[in-house]
Amino acid sequence: MLAGKVKDEEIAKLESFIKSNPDARELKRGLTVKMAIQEYPYKKISQLLGVSSFSISDWKKSFKANGIEGIRLGYKGSKKYLTDEQLSEIIRWLSSSEYWHLDELINYLDNQYGIIYKSKQSYYALFNLANVSWKRSQKVNPKSDEELIKKKAKEINAILAKNKSEIESGETIVLFQDECHLLNIDICGYIWGQTNTRIEVPIKNEKDRQTYYGALNYQNQELTTHIPHFGKVASKKPNFTSRRLADYDW
Repeated sequence: MLAGKVKDEEIAKLESFIKSNPDARELKRGLTVKMAIQEYPYKKISQLLGVSSFSISDWKKSFKANGIEGIRLGYKGSKKYLTDEQLSEIIRWLSSSEYWHLDELINYLDNQYGIIYKSKQSYYALFNLANVSWKRSQKVNPKSDEELIKKKAKEINAILAKNKSEIESGETIVLFQDECHLLNIDICGYIWGQTNTRIEVPIKNEKDRQTYYGALNYQNQELTTHIPHFGKVASKKPNFTSRRLADYDW
C-alpha cells in the first residue's frame, strides 16, 4: 500500500510539472520518467519519445533521489564522462549525415546520455573527432536531374557520331552555346595584399550585372562571345550560327 501511495504521489508531481509548460527538453524528461514509473517497457518509451534506455534509467534515478529538480536542465548532478563505446557511437552517428546543426548534437547527447555540456567547445570537439567542420555551404540547382543530363549527353554524342564526316569536312558546323550573368559583387573575393592595407573595389550597386553570351565551335574549339550593353540582358539571344556561317566560303 505504501509503495502504491508513493508511486501515485510521484506521478502527480510529474503531471503537475508537465502541465506547467516547461522547456521542451524538460518536458521530454518528465514524460519519460512518468512512463517509466508507470512501468511502461523501456523499449516502448524509447520508440515513442526517441530517448535511450540509458537516459530513461538515469533520469528516473535522478528524479527518485532529487524530485523534480533532478530532471531539470540546470540540475548539476555527478559529473559524467562518455565511455569509449559511447564516444564511438556518437562519431558513427555524426558520420551518418552530410551536415548538422549544433542543436541536433546537443539534443542527441541529452536524450541518449543525459549529458549537457556547459561550453560549446565540448560539442565542437566532438564534431572535430567526426571530421565535421564549420564551412560555408555552396549553392546547387535543386532542379538538376543527373539521369536526364546523362540521357541528353548520350543523345548529343549519338548525333555527333552520326554526322562525324560532315563535321570534320566543315559541311556541318556544330556550336555549343551558353550564357552567364555576373553580379558586381562577384568581383569581390580573396586576393593577396599588404597586411596593413585594405583592398577596396568601387561598387555603386552590387546588384548590377553583366551578361555574357558565348558559342564554342566543336570542331576547331574557337570561342565566339557577345557582350550586350553593361547592366542589360539582350532582348534576344545573339544568333551565333548566322555569324559563323559568314566566316565560311561555300
